[in-house]
Amino acid sequence: MGSLMALSAEDKLAIHELIALHGHLMDAGELDRMDELFTVDVVYDLTAFGAGELHGCAAIKEAALALGDGNPVGHHVTNVYVTEGPDGTVRATSKGIGVTSDGSVGSVVYEDIVRREVAGWRIAYRKVTPRRVPLRP
Repeated sequence: MGSLMALSAEDKLAIHELIALHGHLMDAGELDRMDELFTVDVVYDLTAFGAGELHGCAAIKEAALALGDGNPVGHHVTNVYVTEGPDGTVRATSKGIGVTSDGSVGSVVYEDIVRREVAGWRIAYRKVTPRRVPLRP
């Protein structure tokens, strides 16, 4: 998915900011700015929520609009961890906390593959997995 490169501190910071921007744009309803987050060919995997895979920014926007008031009022991302594989694939794993309008809270794990595009780093693949079961050693 990428060419072999060494990630600089600037790259890692840009990836962290990219992931943080997701929550700001979604919570503000700025769905026409999805191209600032995602590649043209993005796959947004919501299979764990029963929604399958969304392909492209337009599909992500349509899904958010269809969910309407079911969308979280706050997307909070934390614990971002960026790695580069031997093949040059850059992955970012993070934790997400979603707050709904009734005050309930949910936790997810985001597993992203990010790619450097002409316009900067973008998410090419995102898998969202809910965290519903606590650690059981």
